[in-house]
Amino acid sequence: MKVSFPIAPEPEAEIAEEARLLFAGPIDFLKGVVAMDGLPPADRPEVCFAGRSNVGKSSLINALTGRKSLARASNTPGRTQEVNYFTLGEKAYLVDLPGYGFAKAPVAVVAKWQALLKNYLQGRPTLRRAFALIDSRHGVKDVDHEILRLLDRAAVPFQVVLTKTDKINRQELDAVVKQVEEALQKHPAAYPEIVVTSSEKGEGIATLRAIIAGLD
Repeated sequence: MKVSFPIAPEPEAEIAEEARLLFAGPIDFLKGVVAMDGLPPADRPEVCFAGRSNVGKSSLINALTGRKSLARASNTPGRTQEVNYFTLGEKAYLVDLPGYGFAKAPVAVVAKWQALLKNYLQGRPTLRRAFALIDSRHGVKDVDHEILRLLDRAAVPFQVVLTKTDKINRQELDAVVKQVEEALQKHPAAYPEIVVTSSEKGEGIATLRAIIAGLD
């Protein structure tokens, strides 16, 4: 049976405002983790952001939090080489994962931080949802299926977030949404809504904030 993956709707005004206030409150960088024994205590829910290198994870986190440089954004693929933890007040952790796929770093370094990524996904009991970021200009690529299969095996519910939608027109967006929907039919852990975002224009930011604020 084919599963439908509609675009996530904008939240109601009251819910959007509650989420805005949450993200307008204290948000701080907690630590960068290079090994599983460095993870903070699993004492609150957390969500993570996964995506291939240069998909726009850091820019999206900065847009969500309204901070220009909370997460380091870079045009150099592979800049994020740690599991970076941010505190969302005392409610939750936001987790920026190392980019997967192509990265301008030594092979041994890439292998090490991608092993950490896999261990994290498979072993973090407080992980409520992974947001799998897909560049809207390219759609789902083979390297994306690799991480989506990993999320399936780890039984981590994930939701696709399309990034950089300001770079394409409506017709192109419709086509990529259809391509993503077809690709997600193979992935049982996929949450049945797609979030469409532009960090530069602010599109979808209120929706994603509300989704995160609603996870317990």
